[in-house]
Amino acid sequence: MPFVKKVKSSAYFSRFQVKYRRRREGKTDYYARKRLVTQAKNKYNAPKYRLVVRFTNREVLVQVVYARLQGDFVLCAARSKELPRYGINHGLTNWSAAYATGLLCARRALTKLGLADKYEGVTEPDGTLTLTETLDEEDSPKPFRCYLDVGLKRTSTGSRVFGALKGASDGGIYIPHSSKRFPGYDAESKELDAEVLKKYIFGGHIAEYMESLEEEDDERFKKQFSTYLADGVGSEDMEEIYTNAYAAIREDPTFKPTEKTTDWKAETKKHMTPKLTLEQRRARIQEKIEAFQAGANEEDEE
Repeated sequence: MPFVKKVKSSAYFSRFQVKYRRRREGKTDYYARKRLVTQAKNKYNAPKYRLVVRFTNREVLVQVVYARLQGDFVLCAARSKELPRYGINHGLTNWSAAYATGLLCARRALTKLGLADKYEGVTEPDGTLTLTETLDEEDSPKPFRCYLDVGLKRTSTGSRVFGALKGASDGGIYIPHSSKRFPGYDAESKELDAEVLKKYIFGGHIAEYMESLEEEDDERFKKQFSTYLADGVGSEDMEEIYTNAYAAIREDPTFKPTEKTTDWKAETKKHMTPKLTLEQRRARIQEKIEAFQAGANEEDEE
């Protein structure tokens, strides 16, 4: 078979199309996004809401987002960095923190929409699969519906993404889902162990790990849980901390901005190089010329 040289002429490049920028950067799965954003035409321009869950190294971000032609708009948002206000000061990226952040976002969204009193969700989580249902009353509003948006995160069984999903669902938002990806689900028997899921909701898995690590390697335990120990938090306190936090979130989910201890504008100006005027720049150039000439004269004298 003869060798055929591949010629990349102008005709080739005129036909070549690059992927979308966020696809090239590996940030957006447009195959999934199209299906999460596209709304049925008989919905009469009603937005299709997504529960967007994202994780960083330090916090959990949960947002209720809808798409328009101009771009995405955020209805409400919650961050796990807000949880210290409700008594959760440690482990702001674990499964229980994701649940608490999802619960906070759900209660905040329903409060904004005026549905918080009608749809309270699951006030006492027991680890069972519970979907928000429409009220039996006449002329009652339907539950607020969202669809989970996990981004590029792997949807493996027990993932923290589903902690935020469970929190938002228990918070009173209707999110279509099953129990297949919750911790405690057995793929063989196809059943969910509610006790295991309840343990994750109330931080029982953290308490178990603390106890086992303390027995096996005390030095590593003190290093890994140093902030817990500094505040006097032990494994036996976990359930109480999360129980009180969930009750506090339901009582007051409104956003409160943090108090700024320093003036960020003054702090920024400290590290900025001030812009010179035209006269200052000319004087600076003249100084450099004079310094250069003085150095040249000294060399000639030597």
